[in-house]
Amino acid sequence: MSPFLLLCATGLLAIFSSTVSKSPVLPLFAEHLGASEAGVGAVAAVSAFTGVLASIPAGLLSDRLGRRRMLRASLLVFSTAPLLYLFVGSLWQLALVRFYHGLATAVFVPVALALVADLYSKERGERMGWFSTATLLGRFMAPAAGGGLLALLALEPALGFQAVYALCALSALGAFLLGRRLGPPKESPTGSQQSWAEVLSGFRGVLGHRAILATAAVEAAVLFAYGIFETFLPLHAVRSGVAASWVGAILSAQVLTLALTKPLLGRASDRYGRRPQILLGALLAGAFAALLPWLQSVPALLLVSVLFGLGLSTTTAATSAYIADLSGRAARGSAMGVLGSVMDIGHSTGPLVGGLIASTLLGFKGAFLAALAVLAASAGVFALSGRRPFGPPRSIC
Repeated sequence: MSPFLLLCATGLLAIFSSTVSKSPVLPLFAEHLGASEAGVGAVAAVSAFTGVLASIPAGLLSDRLGRRRMLRASLLVFSTAPLLYLFVGSLWQLALVRFYHGLATAVFVPVALALVADLYSKERGERMGWFSTATLLGRFMAPAAGGGLLALLALEPALGFQAVYALCALSALGAFLLGRRLGPPKESPTGSQQSWAEVLSGFRGVLGHRAILATAAVEAAVLFAYGIFETFLPLHAVRSGVAASWVGAILSAQVLTLALTKPLLGRASDRYGRRPQILLGALLAGAFAALLPWLQSVPALLLVSVLFGLGLSTTTAATSAYIADLSGRAARGSAMGVLGSVMDIGHSTGPLVGGLIASTLLGFKGAFLAALAVLAASAGVFALSGRRPFGPPRSIC
């Protein structure tokens, strides 16, 4: 297998392992330990908080020590964290394990994206799209596998939780073994040859690059909207009389849309430019998010969910590649770390802000209109971040 195919297979197993540890088992396990609703929410937020803290240091270390070394470190965390769940007996222990487990994804995703960008230049968007599709497939399969095990062992809940975390450990072990086969890329990253002064200089360049920051802000806005969508679509649908089974199908259709279209849209960004595609996707996602609370039938909700997913895919298929284009190899890990941290901020604040708005007289309509407003504002900032609306801003050497 080529390094790229190995990386995609590793990403599929690693993200499957990470997702099966939390969906749908995490809230049920926390409740089994005696957690209140607030406690369940706090434990669920720990991983996102870890991503905010760890993504930037992970990117810096990958610029300094090399991508492969950091990927192996993250895979070691992936493969050891599932075993710790088997010894959890209280909520605070579960929170600690979630923090440790969250380090794996926080390191793996930005460093893997930086490695893909190192390997490819002309077809960077398409290759990043294929890697994203591999991780999305893992994310898509995990809830069905974990939920199936819990249902099979419903009469023995404790045994069901142990079975899910055993599956989590097996898939993580597979990712670790595949990751060990990753050889050095054909174009070796310069990160392992840089001093800390050079790494920090590149990081300061990333923080001072308005186009990189504006692109990361669009990605954060997209995930802000996605957080609102995935949190409040089920509530809106059920209150509109839609069966819970259809709600799951509506959300699954969106994930499949992302998985199927990411490589194609990544190729489109390679050929036709990334900036127009980022703007178009953000505006489409905002428009369809704002439309959702006025719809109640299953066909209409399914269509809007798919179209919203298409808007997400249009933007996110180009953002990572565009940041890789702008950052240059020496600062690429730092740039991807900044992107990962900002993404986690957007994803975690979406449900929080949406919930505050939905609890007022504005209701769900206000929450989804907030998603549109944030996406439109970020698109405007992004359009102004270059010298011309679609012109190529400077890159970091």
